Amino acid sequence: MKLLGISGTIIGAKTSILVQKVLDEVKKLAPEIEVEMLDLRDYQMSLCDGRDPATYPDDTKKVVDLVSSADFYLIGTPIFQGSMTGALKNLFDHIPPQAMRNKVMGFVANGGTYQHYLVIENQLKPIAGYFRAYVAPGFVYAHADHFNKQNEIVDEDVLSRIGNLAQELVHMQTALKGAASVSNQ
Repeated sequence: MKLLGISGTIIGAKTSILVQKVLDEVKKLAPEIEVEMLDLRDYQMSLCDGRDPATYPDDTKKVVDLVSSADFYLIGTPIFQGSMTGALKNLFDHIPPQAMRNKVMGFVANGGTYQHYLVIENQLKPIAGYFRAYVAPGFVYAHADHFNKQNEIVDEDVLSRIGNLAQELVHMQTALKGAASVSNQ
């Protein structure tokens, strides 16, 4: 069972720090779960124009295959101009809808205003609905003030929500995996 953490930005470090912190908590709760980080800063992806991912001259197919092969997801984005990043939207545009169908998704985001947490509710959760994914009820939003100068998360409430989200992801994935094995018998 593989949890793929996606840091959906090509700049900055706070998003990948948030995603990695949740992945670390999942690993503590359930060491048997394989966790992997997909940091979009490490890949070159073409803008989606609807063609087969194998025809792009960069990492696009590799990234699509990595996302498609995961069992569940933790998706993170910084909030720019009241929205997710273009890099994350481009990734979603490349993924065939059936690749994420009936899989669990959790969300983290970070930004410079306290109101930007609404992007998770108003943009990310509807995209999960389009993919027909199961969404963890909780999420984590971290403001720039929740990090110290070394980009460490120092806010106790954010750290608590990270732990709660990790528990929800493990619980939902385990329950759905058990339900799937029962229905396949």
